[in-house]
Amino acid sequence: MQLKQMLGKNKTEAKEKPVFQKPDKPVYIANWQEAGLSVVENDFGVLFKRQVEYPLHYKHGLYELGLFYSALEKWQSTGVEHPYLIDIDEEVLFFDTETTGLKGVGTNIFLLGLLEPKEDSFILNQYVLADPSNEAAFLFESRFWQNSKTVVSYNGKSFDWPQLETRWTLNQQILPKLRTPKQIDLLHSSKRIWKNNLERMKLTQVEEEKLGFKRNGDIPGFLAPIIYTDAVKSGNAANLMKVLYHNEWDLLSLVTLYIHSTNLLLENNLEEAAVTYTNIGKWYGDLKQQQQSNQVLVNVTNEFDDEEAGLAYYFLAFQQKRNKQYEEARHSFEKALKVLKSREKLKVLEQLAILHEHHFRQYDQALFYAEEGFRIASSSTLIKKDHQVKQLQQWKKRCNRIENKLGK
Repeated sequence: MQLKQMLGKNKTEAKEKPVFQKPDKPVYIANWQEAGLSVVENDFGVLFKRQVEYPLHYKHGLYELGLFYSALEKWQSTGVEHPYLIDIDEEVLFFDTETTGLKGVGTNIFLLGLLEPKEDSFILNQYVLADPSNEAAFLFESRFWQNSKTVVSYNGKSFDWPQLETRWTLNQQILPKLRTPKQIDLLHSSKRIWKNNLERMKLTQVEEEKLGFKRNGDIPGFLAPIIYTDAVKSGNAANLMKVLYHNEWDLLSLVTLYIHSTNLLLENNLEEAAVTYTNIGKWYGDLKQQQQSNQVLVNVTNEFDDEEAGLAYYFLAFQQKRNKQYEEARHSFEKALKVLKSREKLKVLEQLAILHEHHFRQYDQALFYAEEGFRIASSSTLIKKDHQVKQLQQWKKRCNRIENKLGK
């Protein structure tokens, strides 16, 4: 609300198309320049900018930034279709924002962070909103209207880009049309890779546990809008620079997260927990990359003990069954049965009953699994009552059918 008061009011005649008037420059320009920001002026007003160049050998946590290009080459050499796939000649932009809130048209983006890979370096450009009346100048300078680069972010699909679209829409009478880019959201992929491995998916936790980077002197993210508002009101940008450093670390971590995730997805070093590679195998399966999925899951079952590899056996068994490898599927389901619990266990029992009834014609064994499934479904507290009744009916029907085949 404090920032909204700075917008001012445009006095226009009724039914008269508003005429854009370039806003006044903030009085604190010199102070913000002393803090380390440069002034940029365009047809729509002013904004502030910070630029940093990193050589390819610059190391952030475990990885040098130049390994990003090695990651791109790995994807090209495998021929695997995957959301991570970026062509060598594709223009890429690592993208992150800082905002004055979490949602609604009253939420401003006050910092746009853009990290761009170049031939021999990475260039960071951070654009800072001078004040709300200069928003059009701030958005225009991002150049998202000019070209359509592949945007890599962390929760950008769900938050950062929709926020940018909202702010652009509010300035659409002034600005060129916003282009819609191809997006790679590393939060979505991190959830895929580290499900049941990381408790939380905050970027700072991923940095510490997976990327070998720990922030020193970082500000909590929730303080960023307060610090920005204070900088606009007081004209003092000293603390605002800490928000820019926070944003800078976010962007550098996006590069190393892409590198690290690519290594996990394409290499067979098996340096992480079994559940991580099981998640990767399942992801490939969901993408219909069956050969890649099978290879990853088989590696897990070969390299980890049965307890750790239980879920890998579970996903592998379904693939083997689809491929009509019934004996291999039976073996994998039996391995999974010893480890899995609750709903997955019921599914395994169902599949074993089906295999023994319809493919092996071993009705005694089929009945054993069907009765075990009925028993577990009867005592389960994890199934909703109406769903439980339906399941019990299905298990009972299966048991009766198998008993008839046995002549009981």
